[in-house]
Amino acid sequence: MKITDLLKKESIELNGNVQTKEEAINQMVSLMVKGGNIQDVEIYRKGVFAREEEGTTGIGEGIAIPHAKSDAVKAPGLAAMVVPQGVDYEALDDEPVHLIFLIAAPNTKDNVHLDVLSRLSTLLMDDSFRENLLKAETPEEFLGYVDQAEKEKFAEEERKAKEEEETARTTGFQILAVTACPTGIAHTYMAAESLEKKAKEMGCTIKVETNGSGGDKNVLTAEEIAACQCIIVAADKEVRMARFDGKPVLVTKVADGINKPEELITRALSGSVPVYHSKGGEEETSSVEGESLGRKIYKSLMNGVSHMLPFVIGGGILIALSYLVDGANAGTADFGNGTPLAHFLNLAGNTSFSMMFPILAGFIAMAVGDRPALMPGIVAGLLAKAGTSVFLPEDQWIASGFFGALAGGFIAGYLMVLIKKLLEKLPKPLEGTKPVLLYPFLGLLGISAIMIFLINPPLGAFNTWLNNSLAGMGESSKILLGIVLGGMMSIDFGGPFNKAAYVFGTASIASGQFDIMAAVMIGGMTPPIGIALATTFFKNRFTKSERQTTVTNYIMGLSFITEGAIPFAASDPLRIIPPCVVGSAVAGALSMAFGCGSRAPHGGLFVIGIIENAPMFLVALVAGAVVTMIGIVLLKRPLKEEA
Repeated sequence: MKITDLLKKESIELNGNVQTKEEAINQMVSLMVKGGNIQDVEIYRKGVFAREEEGTTGIGEGIAIPHAKSDAVKAPGLAAMVVPQGVDYEALDDEPVHLIFLIAAPNTKDNVHLDVLSRLSTLLMDDSFRENLLKAETPEEFLGYVDQAEKEKFAEEERKAKEEEETARTTGFQILAVTACPTGIAHTYMAAESLEKKAKEMGCTIKVETNGSGGDKNVLTAEEIAACQCIIVAADKEVRMARFDGKPVLVTKVADGINKPEELITRALSGSVPVYHSKGGEEETSSVEGESLGRKIYKSLMNGVSHMLPFVIGGGILIALSYLVDGANAGTADFGNGTPLAHFLNLAGNTSFSMMFPILAGFIAMAVGDRPALMPGIVAGLLAKAGTSVFLPEDQWIASGFFGALAGGFIAGYLMVLIKKLLEKLPKPLEGTKPVLLYPFLGLLGISAIMIFLINPPLGAFNTWLNNSLAGMGESSKILLGIVLGGMMSIDFGGPFNKAAYVFGTASIASGQFDIMAAVMIGGMTPPIGIALATTFFKNRFTKSERQTTVTNYIMGLSFITEGAIPFAASDPLRIIPPCVVGSAVAGALSMAFGCGSRAPHGGLFVIGIIENAPMFLVALVAGAVVTMIGIVLLKRPLKEEA
């Protein structure tokens, strides 16, 4: 949707005279009303201010783009105002705002405001375009500059996109790809974007399916698979593979999709990628022949982690909220359950949280032994959680916890592989009894015996020792633990070290070690914020494209999405990774030293209301980010020419 289709001359003010941010927004709403897009002014106005409370829309460079998606909007619209003398809009760069665009979007699933916001932000990156808008003398001239910029910027892109779409429609895509990471939040989409961008540069057509946390998007069709030359599977968790039978398939890490897109696409087009042959079954996943045992184990673990995280995050935040709303009962036995609302939140959260170990073990087992292993794996997780033992009375059972569930998941998976191997010679008339009778019976019997007699006793003792050791740690030991965990969150930005520290933090919540989770979360928040500070205050050390990610990195860091640091680390690892590790280690150590704690396993700044000793948590975060910034600035020299 073109900007000039939404922006009417009645909604343009070229000599805005406002003194405050609130006055500016009110003036913008009035301009929007003149365009005839609003059916309830007050509801829309509240929506704009509510969005502003989430974070300023003053994006820097003298620009603000407030927006609201509301039932009060009849049709998408834009309003614009030039403020010659500038207004303090609380912008991210603390500079006055001279150019304001207001977006109105109806409350539909189309998310028009995001499309307009993206299109508008792209245009406003051009300095000459902004200067033209600021010097426009009439609304018609203002609209003319917008129209000209849109034609120059998007016309060629739209033409090429149509040509590529038509080519793909008639001849099929040359390359198909699937991207997936354990959390399905950042790496998944960054790999997809990297592959799409590089394919466009190389002049080939590609379609990428993303297996994200919100479900599979852009799913590959049977016709597209049949017509393509090669398929790239860049994933750190299991991906359905049976559909690719008979096609060349290149399986690699999701990090390669981000950092090595040209290499992957070149190999995909070379004709040398081996053809994938399915062993049969819809549940067949991306563990292919030739893959190392370590890689298979890692992907199986990440399959369990990725399915576990929604239960942990959702449940953990609800439990934390139950304590927040039940502050009057703090210190009592009823804390967290003292009011009906608190009891509801606590019950719902604990129900979800209690599924952590069964889901982890179940989906690890499924990744190893396919669908028949799911049930034994879930039972292994339940037995690890309960600590069942036939040697002790029930009141003396010791849960083997996270480590028991981890071991139980892999054992259940490989146990099912063994059972299937042993039953291969079963007479054909009995083949149908395998999935409905023999697999469930033998799997349940075997894993129950292994967990109760072999796993729970030693790992239960180890789990008890570990929890007691963590609880009894002195101040210096906790600070050291904070250094290690915080630093691990920044070694590989969402890779194995990062995930190991995060899973340890979430498992610690179950045993009441909330300070560990706080150190882990702050360690993951620090790198993007530190990089954003460096690009804000030391612009001469970064290219123009790197500086354009500043706002995104602030948002990702505050949201506890460490992956915002990946593009910088990939392009200059020796000058980015060490400062990030040191900054995260400092933040983790300070969080431990200040006694901060988090019952929520995710959320970053958005769960600050339920962080224990929140003020000092913020101090630790700022300190770690500043250390990161200083380290980067000391290692990176100013660019000779601004790129």
